[in-house]
Amino acid sequence: MNIKWILLITLPPLIAGCTDGLSWKSKAVTPPVEQAAQEIAVQRPVLRSAPEGARTAAQFDVTTPQERAAAASVQPAGERSLGTTVASLGDPTRVGFWLETPLISEPGKGRVVFPGTGKSANVDLIPIDGPATAGSRLSLSAMRLIGAPLTDLPTIKVYAGG
Repeated sequence: MNIKWILLITLPPLIAGCTDGLSWKSKAVTPPVEQAAQEIAVQRPVLRSAPEGARTAAQFDVTTPQERAAAASVQPAGERSLGTTVASLGDPTRVGFWLETPLISEPGKGRVVFPGTGKSANVDLIPIDGPATAGSRLSLSAMRLIGAPLTDLPTIKVYAGG
């Protein structure tokens, strides 16, 4: 058999399999990585930053009264104690109520309590590397809400769930 005949017989079905069968345009497929990135972007809250020239804790804390009220509304049912940790002030330009801590291995919701005032705040728990005895970083908004001194290293109680 001649090579031309082999190509004429096998090439058209191969080419047809690479297209949508009606045109030479390829099918639009969203790559898995791009699709995952789009899903993550949808889940992230809109980031806000402190006003230019912010100098005080109150100027850096741009959480809304509604966000502070939600963080202060404590419902301890169903939570479990993760222990205590020494907390330093986290990045003051990062808005929200969060705790970066080695006490957990996966992100989740939780609550922190400052025994010095007895006040607590609902926070997003964010895992960081290190032994459980290592310190944690608490958001500016959470530190202000629980009344922890911003320039000290307060010991706080941490709870998961709730």
